[in-house]
Amino acid sequence: MSGKLYGVGVGPGDPKLMTYLAVETIKNCPVIAVPADGKEHAISYKIASGIVKDMDQKECLGLSSPMTKDRKILEKNYQKVSEEIIKKLDEGKNVAYLTLGDPTVYSTYIYIQRIVKKCGYDAEIINGVPSFCAVAAKLGDSLADRSEQLHIIPSNYDIKEALKLPGNKILMKAASKLSDVKKVLKEQGQKAWMIENCGMEEEKIYHSVDEMPEKATISPADACWMGLRPRPVNSYRATTFSFFLTDGSW
Repeated sequence: MSGKLYGVGVGPGDPKLMTYLAVETIKNCPVIAVPADGKEHAISYKIASGIVKDMDQKECLGLSSPMTKDRKILEKNYQKVSEEIIKKLDEGKNVAYLTLGDPTVYSTYIYIQRIVKKCGYDAEIINGVPSFCAVAAKLGDSLADRSEQLHIIPSNYDIKEALKLPGNKILMKAASKLSDVKKVLKEQGQKAWMIENCGMEEEKIYHSVDEMPEKATISPADACWMGLRPRPVNSYRATTFSFFLTDGSW
């Protein structure tokens, strides 16, 4: 009998934010897969090992993906990674692929799942707390109120037009484009907060665009989050704020 693939969201950084189902799934899978060259380079593995005992006793597949927008290169890599996972499934082993935040939001995992399922194998997504929800909680504010719109924008592409959309914005995947993002935000007079490494020991909070660094203090493959400028207590939000984060590992 073939094994089953699980895409497990480990949340934004704090192991205590992992769901019970995520922890139980990892415990029950003999094979762990991470989107890195090895477990020592995977933040998702570090997070999970903070609450799942004996992680180092499990077999671990280091399945890195190139940092490129070239679809042909990426698709070739996804196929290769999927084949590595399928080998373990053919051995009857369940595989837990760990991903930061939630597997349904800009995650490499979803491309792998599509290939694996197309090949006739079973796969399941185990949700995790999205990084932008953790950022909002850390800042003590909501992502959207009443009729406000909320937009998730990949900031490793052109964001100028997207920032003109009504409502609040979440900018993801900006670690490698941080200086460019800052420039656009300043040009448009956007107001924002930034939280880097939310929920981790290295967490930093920046209270304005001017305070934000020109470069992320971690590699683009790691987690770096930004958040909105909170409105005054007990007041209704009358202007449009930018809520944005960088999270480049997915």
